Amino acid sequence: MKIAVLPGDGIGTEIVAEAVKVLKVLDLDLTLETALVGGAAFEAHGHPLPESTLKLAMDSDAVLFGAVGDWKYDTLDRPLRPEQAILGLRKNMGLFANFRPAICYKQLTDASSLKPELVAGLDILIIRELTGDIYFGQPRGRRIATDGHFPGSEEAFDTMRYSRPEIERIAHVAFQAAQKRSKRVTSVDKANVLETFQLWKDVLTEIGLQYPDVALDHMYVDNAAMQLVKAPKKFDVVVTGNMFGDILSDAAAMLTGSIGMLPSASLNAKNQGLYEPSHGSAPDIAGKGVANPLATILSAAMMLRFSLNQPEAAARIEAAVDAVLSQGLRTPDIYSAGTTKVGTSEMGDAVVKALA
Repeated sequence: MKIAVLPGDGIGTEIVAEAVKVLKVLDLDLTLETALVGGAAFEAHGHPLPESTLKLAMDSDAVLFGAVGDWKYDTLDRPLRPEQAILGLRKNMGLFANFRPAICYKQLTDASSLKPELVAGLDILIIRELTGDIYFGQPRGRRIATDGHFPGSEEAFDTMRYSRPEIERIAHVAFQAAQKRSKRVTSVDKANVLETFQLWKDVLTEIGLQYPDVALDHMYVDNAAMQLVKAPKKFDVVVTGNMFGDILSDAAAMLTGSIGMLPSASLNAKNQGLYEPSHGSAPDIAGKGVANPLATILSAAMMLRFSLNQPEAAARIEAAVDAVLSQGLRTPDIYSAGTTKVGTSEMGDAVVKALA
């Protein structure tokens, strides 16, 4: 089983190192090969996604990804910015289905920004379509306006678009995931304003008829954002487009206590996947040894389950994380009075010890 290890920028190198440490004690036949991506790749090769890195990812069974980005690259032309690497990987690998579970561990209910009774037992799966929508829509760019309210002024534009096949395939993923859970799907759209999401709503409704055992409801994205912080446990599987999924999954992250606890999986039709924490590169804390590696370690568990067909090993990692939290060990982002504050490598060591 070949894994491409792409640590990236900022805290990416620190958190991926801990996930690799965990994988190496599992006694599995894994081949791990590391390559540069993001800002680190731009510095070395002049591009955030060099051909060698892309080839490694395409030739691997799975990709373990850290994070990319740094404020110092914000002045680069957009095609050369570190974030373009992740978009390039999604497009070239066909990673259309993004799984972002938001689970509130019982040990972390006090770390959530909401009252414990609202988040205790929380278990939401947000499924985000990953290769369409406004992030990939054409045309896009800037121009001098010739009409509208301010003719002659500079304007920028991006195109939101979805095709029926794109919506159909993510709909099937959502309904099939719901069949293994509580048999409830909430489709989030903005059909009252956007034609793109009227098509989304129509297609989700049609596909839902093929899954009579799954209840489907529709919700506008603004209401969904409100309900996430008002009554989050009313959700089970949430399926939505690329941009809305990006925003809502980060909002859901804080329900769990910290975005440092949220893993994610991005899969293609062959179950080849890219696995990464839901958080970013956090350059403000990079090199300080305080980043939470648990989201990355849990992403490695998702990798074992979805792409490498090692569910028992995945369950062992998840149980080890639960055990470490029960021991009261906390990185600064989830620290509270009465618990023990530890650093990035100490948390990784604790998970390794729990595995043993």
